[in-house]
Order: sequence, then structure tokens, then C-alpha cells
Amino acid sequence: MDRIPQELALDILSRLPIPSLVQSKSVCQDWSTLTHDQLLVNKHFKQMVENDPSFILQIMGYSIQNQLYFGDLSSDPNDGNVTMIAKKLTIPPLLNFHLVSSCNGLLLLRATHPSFELCIYNPFTRDYIELPKLSRHDGVRGFGFDPTTKKYKVVEISYKRTTPFTFSHRVVRFGMRRSHQTETSSSSLIESEVHILTVGSPTWRNLGCFPFRFMWQKSQVLVNRKLHWRTTTNLIMSFDLATEQFKEVPRPDVITSNSDRRFHELVILRGCLSAVSFDGNNQELEIWVMKEYAVKDSWVKQFNIGAYVPKIFQSNYQCHSSSNSRFYLPKNCIQVLCLLRNGGILLQYGNKAIVFYDSHCRTFQDIQVTFEGISSCFTAVAHVASLNSTDTFVDA
Repeated sequence: MDRIPQELALDILSRLPIPSLVQSKSVCQDWSTLTHDQLLVNKHFKQMVENDPSFILQIMGYSIQNQLYFGDLSSDPNDGNVTMIAKKLTIPPLLNFHLVSSCNGLLLLRATHPSFELCIYNPFTRDYIELPKLSRHDGVRGFGFDPTTKKYKVVEISYKRTTPFTFSHRVVRFGMRRSHQTETSSSSLIESEVHILTVGSPTWRNLGCFPFRFMWQKSQVLVNRKLHWRTTTNLIMSFDLATEQFKEVPRPDVITSNSDRRFHELVILRGCLSAVSFDGNNQELEIWVMKEYAVKDSWVKQFNIGAYVPKIFQSNYQCHSSSNSRFYLPKNCIQVLCLLRNGGILLQYGNKAIVFYDSHCRTFQDIQVTFEGISSCFTAVAHVASLNSTDTFVDA
């Protein structure tokens, strides 16, 4: 090891898949020391970001929900079939938990534990940190890295009702921006109460209330160092982790508060903020991509994906008509996972199937997901594995 220049050693190690890199720590003391080097952490992470993402899968089931798996895609060179082998991960000693989000190789877990409710966990280094409790009702959460302070932050948004009211026009101030929005209601206004925690701090901070209700999303959308949510009024709102302010993000012209077309979900596709919607009869899934962040005219409808039902569901669904062999699933059963380097899109259908969509040939291929010892319902989150920990940071 002494004969290899450190720069070359770092370059070699940075190209290893994360399981092999973790195993290399036991080769010798020098290699173990190198795996804690911040230069290697950053270099390895940047290499992984350029590749297709891996996935963290959580099994869903009353008796086995406390289990995480790491999934990597692989293709057979002979027939081109894509498979995912899901390998069991070691988990922290929690009574029960739910996978919330992933950021820089770290997972945010919502736990059932006597002393804490949230923790941050790296499933490969097995480091985890317990976060202070916050007395609140369940809402939506976000987790990200603040580049100005080099700290991680967790955002928790809960809801409360104010007194009954009726209004037709309201001027709302959020951050330093004024937004005019028209709403009519004769019931109680539901406001979002926002708390934020800088990881390492002993207490949460209350940022106040905002007149928006954010929609729960299966996976967080962290783009341009801002968290994003859609609201019940079909707006896109961002939260800047540095300034800790909300701001409305322009949406595609096809999506308006008064139109029948609404967002199904927000996603990240190769680093771009993207919006998923369905047409009026819910048969075609549209994906709009914001090519230049916060520029309204940069929204492009990049994908149109037709109706499809994976084989695992087909026995439970009848054909749409006697002359049409296609099957249909409700739109809320479909989640866009990621855009691959080859232009293909990974979709999750329900909690049982992952499908590869070839955007060039407009074909679908069911991906066989193989678990070690069990096969069950699952939820999947795109994940870039790293050696990162909460007391270091990835300079992404």
C-alpha cells in the first residue's frame, strides 16, 4: 500500500461499489483509514451520482416491515432481461420504523422508540443518529443538506385548523415573495405549521404557519438544494434549506388551478425537477421536465407513457373492452422512480412490481425483483450509496 500514491489509491477505491468499498476497510489499517478520508467520501459519491441509482427497498407487512434491502439493477447480456437482486441490510435497533427519504447516502427513518421518533442512518457504515422528539401531528417531512452551513436539516410540516372563514381573494406572504391566489371556502382553513431541525442541534425551531396544505409524497424531491412539494391547490412550492423560506415554483401551462389536469406527483429525473400528470381518462401518463430550474418556459413534456399493467396484476384485472387487450390500473398505483442513463424509465406499480419502460421503443418490461429468502410487498426509494455520515458532508 505504501508504494501506491495516495491520489491513485483514492481513485481506485472511489470506483468500487459501496459493498466492496466497505469490505476493503478490513484489508489493512491504511485502507481502513482511507475509507474515512473526506476526499474519498466526496470522490466516491461523485462517481456514484454519474451512474444509474441503486434502490433502498422496505418490505411491507405486519410481521416483517422492520427490514431494508439494497437493490441494484443488472441485465442479462444474452436476452437483455433486467433483474434486481435485493440484499438484506443491517438495521438499527428500532422497535418499528418507516423509510421516509434518502439524501447523500443517508436515510431518514421514522421510528417507534421510547426516546426518539426520527433517526438518520447510513445502512452501509451502520452509523445512525437519533433526533430530538417533536410534539406534533403527522404531516410531511423533508431531509436535505444546507451547503451554506455544511449541516443537514430535517423539515416537518403538520397541520392545524383555524376558525371558520369565507374569502374569495387573499394575498399571501411567504419568505420575501408575495403571491396572489384565489380560493373560496366556507369551512375551516387548514394551515401548515413548519418546524425545522439542524442535525446536531438539541431542539426544533418553529418557522410559523403558512396557508398551504402540502400533499404527501412517496419520495422527497430535493432539487437545486431546495425541497419541493405540491399543494392541494395544484401549486409547486419549494423550501430553501439555506434561507429557510418558501417560494412558488412556476408550473407548466397545462397545469392550472382551474384545469381538470392535476399533478400526480413530483419527481427528480437526472437532476431536474419533473412533474407527473395524467390525461382526462387516466390512460396516458405525462412527464414534464423543467430543463432550467425556476424558468417557466423551460418546462417540456418529455415523456408520454401509455397504459400498462404488470403480469403480477393482470389476473386481477379485466380487459378494458372486448376489442382492447390493454389492462388498466388506477393512476395512484403508479410511481415514477428514476430516469436511467439509457433513456429508460423505472416505474413502480402498486407495491409489488417494478417495470422498465423503453422510451425509444415505447415498450414495457417487468423487472424480476429477487429478495433473499422472501418475496413480499415493498416500497422503493432511489438511493446513491455513500460512506457519508452526519458528522461529515458530501460536497455534491
